[in-house]
Amino acid sequence: MTIISGSVAKQLIKGALLKENVDQQVAEYVAEGLTSTSLRGVDSHGIRLIHHYLAGVKSGRINPRPVYKIEKKMATAAVLDADDTFGHAACMEATRVAVEMAGEFGSGHVAVRNSTHFGAAAYYSIEIARQDMVGMSFTHSDSLIIPTNGKRSFLGNNPICFAAPVKNEEPFCLDMATSITTFNEIRRLRETGGTAPEGVGADSEGRPSTDPNQITMLTPVGGYKGYGLSLMVEILCSMMTGMNYGPHISKMFEKLENKRHLGQFVSALNISAFQEVDVFKERMSLLVNELRNEPTLEPGKQVMVADDPQKRNFARRSKEGIPVTEAELAQFRKLNETYKLNVELGS
Repeated sequence: MTIISGSVAKQLIKGALLKENVDQQVAEYVAEGLTSTSLRGVDSHGIRLIHHYLAGVKSGRINPRPVYKIEKKMATAAVLDADDTFGHAACMEATRVAVEMAGEFGSGHVAVRNSTHFGAAAYYSIEIARQDMVGMSFTHSDSLIIPTNGKRSFLGNNPICFAAPVKNEEPFCLDMATSITTFNEIRRLRETGGTAPEGVGADSEGRPSTDPNQITMLTPVGGYKGYGLSLMVEILCSMMTGMNYGPHISKMFEKLENKRHLGQFVSALNISAFQEVDVFKERMSLLVNELRNEPTLEPGKQVMVADDPQKRNFARRSKEGIPVTEAELAQFRKLNETYKLNVELGS
């Protein structure tokens, strides 16, 4: 492994996008979303995806210069047509609208249609939490999860994200896929020659496998419970937006000439409509720190709450940089050369 700094990664990503005629604000959202995700240690959804996204722009799948259409039917609900642009930009726009509605009316809910892959759901929920609100974000994906008692995939490993502000630290954030692992992680294991943990995936016949080259389907977390949660998210992102569901969604890494027409859902709850914000944040701090100080079964281990590992990664990687493989570094060097960005990557 080698290191690339977050600022260099963001500069490369944004520079390449701008050279492909991507709108300035859209490029900023994508570059920030990918870089912050890698800094948080979620490498499967971070900077390594830029090459896939650029291919999507070149193939016509992703619209680099969208014209959003926002239809607001009620005071606290809206539908945003993303015009097939990057999901990062579409959902940050949806986040802005949701926060604006919540600021005035107590809550805001935005269904996003005609979108594409939006990376890590935490990007949006954390942004809402930074506005002293509770944030939630959801997306569906192409068919990856095996339903209970089934032998082939149907629903996506549709992520659920919830964030809330905490006094004296970054927001609490639970960002979980409804599968035990993500397919981007399986792809990363293929590239690095790794082995998947037992029980996370199955081959094309529905048989459990640890070989990432054989895994084509994922196992839901918690059995039927993960399957049920995936269906819940599908209803929010497909039924509420009019987009396709499950096996009818275009595959992320196949036929890049096909539009994906993904749906997403973003919600903001104004804490001040329920509790004094300062009191809420103080009590959140007490809650998470009491949990962290709970006695542990094994010496040297600590009880953690959701997002603690990501916060630690962010603190470390912001100083030391983002670990990448030699192959990934070579890809970024090629990006730098191809687009004549003249960014100093270091040795």
